[in-house]
Amino acid sequence: MNTADQYLKAIYLVQRIEDGPAATGTLADRLGVSPASVNEMIGKLQDRGLADHEKYKGVTLTDDGEERARDALQTYCIIERFLRNVLEVEDFPSEAKALESVIDETVAERLDTIVDREPQCPDCFDADADMCARLVESDAD
Repeated sequence: MNTADQYLKAIYLVQRIEDGPAATGTLADRLGVSPASVNEMIGKLQDRGLADHEKYKGVTLTDDGEERARDALQTYCIIERFLRNVLEVEDFPSEAKALESVIDETVAERLDTIVDREPQCPDCFDADADMCARLVESDAD
């Protein structure tokens, strides 16, 4: 997953949380980058037809942007499940964040063959908890 995909995923999740456009400050906080970096990447995403940005209102994904964001989120979910269910990594959310930028689509597809991914993935992702809701539920048990 490349940096653009990480931004698309973050925009997608913030849109779900805020039920509307994603504020650049919120995105900067979520991604751990400066607001200037967010604005720069939003400009690139807009140039590629993946996002629309309205000053003082926020950024929304286009249909193409949302599709790529959902793919990126699904890859992230696969990484989370692999780390938690196969490798039994205790702090799997932070490890998944560290790995998402270096796992490509081919590796994610191979990991997907050995994890028990939910059929509704990535819709089961809990944007507030920043992890799969099914993993949140199973941790509560």
